[in-house]
Amino acid sequence: MSRLASTVSAIKVIRMNSSTAIPSLADLCDDHISSPQRLSVIEPGLFSTYGKLPRFHGQIETVRCFESNPMVRTVLSSPGKNRVLVVDGGGSKRVAILGDQIAKLAVDNCWAGVIVNGCIRDSAIINGLNIGVKALGTHPVKSLKTHPGERGVPVNFAGVEFVPGQWVYSDEDGIVVSNEAIHE
Repeated sequence: MSRLASTVSAIKVIRMNSSTAIPSLADLCDDHISSPQRLSVIEPGLFSTYGKLPRFHGQIETVRCFESNPMVRTVLSSPGKNRVLVVDGGGSKRVAILGDQIAKLAVDNCWAGVIVNGCIRDSAIINGLNIGVKALGTHPVKSLKTHPGERGVPVNFAGVEFVPGQWVYSDEDGIVVSNEAIHE
């Protein structure tokens, strides 16, 4: 590789933290949008970014719940192994599915990020945590605890199906899903 190509390649890589780096989503899309491992791109403009890490990626784990978050707490209390939890909260904006206490569990258990098809709360505190979070918005009311939810099931929202074991990549430009890892 020439020195110029090496420099350009180094510039493309964005450091998330000292142990993880991925190319920008724009570069991943340029490299893979027409490849056999076609990327699925989330509908733009739906999700806001929270947490200290606007760029994160990892294998997908899923939870489906509606306005009740006990399964979210259970999953994020377990070792994350740098995975990303994708929570289908049914798009509800009536309660928050994730708050600072559960987000802190995610950090303590090595989750790379959380994507919530619903709302979060305690956003000022979450913005100080070393994690990436995407959500539809914020809501001050905590979720119910009446229904446990489902773990490890395919979920579908924002025009994309999320399947446990697939890979998700997120940065300031959006969110993409791939059947396999596409970063080096």
